[in-house]
Amino acid sequence: MSTGTQSGHGHGAHDHGHDSGHPESTFKGYMTGFVLSVILTAIPFWLVMSGAIENKDVTTVAILAIGAVQIVVHMIYFLHMTPTSEGGWTLMALIFTIVMVVITLAGSLWVMYHMNTNMMPGMDPSQLP
Repeated sequence: MSTGTQSGHGHGAHDHGHDSGHPESTFKGYMTGFVLSVILTAIPFWLVMSGAIENKDVTTVAILAIGAVQIVVHMIYFLHMTPTSEGGWTLMALIFTIVMVVITLAGSLWVMYHMNTNMMPGMDPSQLP
């Protein structure tokens, strides 16, 4: 048994997943994520309250796109999900998240559209006292 050689089982030889390669897991990274989240929350609020975009459909698409970007910001800066972390399992989680978000957003828009279209026939909200 050789005491002078490193057999490759020491802490310096293996990574053991402790160094995740996520520079964003620092205070600066968390603050960057926080600032981006605040900005990505304020922009849709401003779009709706100021009426900056006249077309409501374009406003809706812009809000959905900003929401998707915000999801990515949260996944990277707060959940530390990258394509290389955890041996690719986070890539599967990302795909699952994207599928669930698309289903949720599409379903919500579909339900809201049909609820608006199929509200009590003949009832005009502008005619109410």
